[in-house]
Amino acid sequence: MSRKLKFALMLSLIAALSGYRYYRTHPATDAQLAPTSVAGTALARQRPPTGAAAPVRRFGRIAFTPCTLAPQMGAAGVEAQCGSLRVAENPALPKGRQIALHIAWVAAGDTGPTEPDPVFMLAGGPGQSATESYPQVAAAFRDVQKKRDIILVDQRGTGGSNPLLCEEPDDSKDAGAEAATPTDAERETKALAFAERCRDTLSRRADLRFYTTTDAIADLEAVRSALGVATINLVGISYGTRVAQQYARRYPRSTRALVLDSVAPNTLILGNDFARNLEQALDLQFGECAKTPTCARDLGNPRSRLDALMATLKADPPLVRYRDASTDQVHEERLLPERVAGLMRMYAYAPLASSLLPLQLKEASEGRYDGLMALAKMLDSQVSGQMMIGMQLSVICSEDAYGLKANAADAATLLGSQFADYIATQCKVWPRGAMPADFHAPLRSRVPALVMSGEFDPVTPPRYGDEVVRTLPNGRHLIVRGQGHNVIGSGCMPKLFAQFIDSANARTLDARCLDALPYTPPFTTFNGWEP
Repeated sequence: MSRKLKFALMLSLIAALSGYRYYRTHPATDAQLAPTSVAGTALARQRPPTGAAAPVRRFGRIAFTPCTLAPQMGAAGVEAQCGSLRVAENPALPKGRQIALHIAWVAAGDTGPTEPDPVFMLAGGPGQSATESYPQVAAAFRDVQKKRDIILVDQRGTGGSNPLLCEEPDDSKDAGAEAATPTDAERETKALAFAERCRDTLSRRADLRFYTTTDAIADLEAVRSALGVATINLVGISYGTRVAQQYARRYPRSTRALVLDSVAPNTLILGNDFARNLEQALDLQFGECAKTPTCARDLGNPRSRLDALMATLKADPPLVRYRDASTDQVHEERLLPERVAGLMRMYAYAPLASSLLPLQLKEASEGRYDGLMALAKMLDSQVSGQMMIGMQLSVICSEDAYGLKANAADAATLLGSQFADYIATQCKVWPRGAMPADFHAPLRSRVPALVMSGEFDPVTPPRYGDEVVRTLPNGRHLIVRGQGHNVIGSGCMPKLFAQFIDSANARTLDARCLDALPYTPPFTTFNGWEP
């Protein structure tokens, strides 16, 4: 792999990860349950310098000290104030075990806020940390921050709020000459064993029933009250949109406005639509090749090549010699079909990244698999550790597992029909929390709402946004053409977002500036796309 290609791939990966929110990849490799990390890493990056005592600032009843929010990759650090608020893990036992919610305050302007209602950013996943995610989207909040404080609360079970981490060994190290695609029985055994190990380890310091969305919104209300503000604006990204909608339902008087980026409707059972949504997104993204004469002529039909590749990998996964982009070392490993499926899914989050795929599929069709393998391994190394899997399982098993259904039509898709069975297996042994009876009912509210979707989103497609605004009479849905997952930073959207927060009126926004966003053309050679 040339240095030029390696640099291009790294740039595209960063772009992909900036929109990375919902489940990492596919069930066959335990990938949605596989991040490995070290507890306290995020807090270590956020501690103030040693030496003289850091100055203390108070916001309501919460004491804050200076800190820097530094992401794992791809964005500059953000100067902030960090503090904590202790809440009961089990709301019925207020004197029982406590969770110290980790909170960051990004102060408004140079002279303080001119508006009293702060903006709370709610991270995706489920399982991501707000304080770690924010630096990647901070530029989109720049205009908002001129007038309002930004508040980041690590949802219980993530970041610095009693993170529920589970370590999973890297099975790819054993993917040598004898490796083969795992059977359904092997996948189920592996999923169950991992869930049991994770549960038993985390249960020593957490009651896993109390790390749900319902628990999280009670925490947000406790933080709002402790800050001493009457109302807040909620900006949810991906899974964070579920949190925002649930908060607005339970605490309508505390909710001034909602911004829902890549929205998951309350009615959605997380996981049921994954295979279908990816197919639709790939059709749209690969369709850009047909619109580019050089791509159509030289690279053919990417979807047909992908189908042929998956058939080859399922029948006889090749042993691939490739160079690791991060270490420059040469390795050999079987290219298993689930690894390619996961790569396709995650790169589909960002069209800038997926623009690489038609060329790589052409390479693979001619027996050169090293590019795909290098991309897949680089993706794994960069996203490892971003999800708190214990928290994710507490959310899904409590809120979605009952409604997971295998769809026979998914059998012919890239992801297949394994996801529902895989999660259902793990949820058999995972403690479940309570869920309100109306949890999955649509949010019906007159709260001002700005809903935004990417045209090519493989996880939360625009039809979800259409569904949500039908019961929000003061809502408006903007679809950003050519974009994937997480669009708050795309084109002029930061300007529109700031205008909406100022006015709390999405109807008055002049969104014609979004029409200027170009589509991302596919790479036609390793030098890039056509000029």
